[in-house]
Amino acid sequence: MDDEIGYVYMQVADTIEAEIRSGRLPVGARLPNERDMARERGIAPGTVRRVVRELRDRGLVRTLPNKGTYVVTPPPADTASP
Repeated sequence: MDDEIGYVYMQVADTIEAEIRSGRLPVGARLPNERDMARERGIAPGTVRRVVRELRDRGLVRTLPNKGTYVVTPPPADTASP
């Protein structure tokens, strides 16, 4: 039920975060450009911008102007374990 409610950009950011944490998108991997990601994910380019901003805010990617957006070392998934 929760999957149907919420912002699309958050759902896509959550999906990409899961891909990063699983290793499907390894550290150093370049994300597709806005147009390609929009086409691949079936979302608008403006939504892609929000996705990338959210991933940057989470510390998962870094954007280099005129170069692209790259996966950086993700923060630990859970630091509460003994």
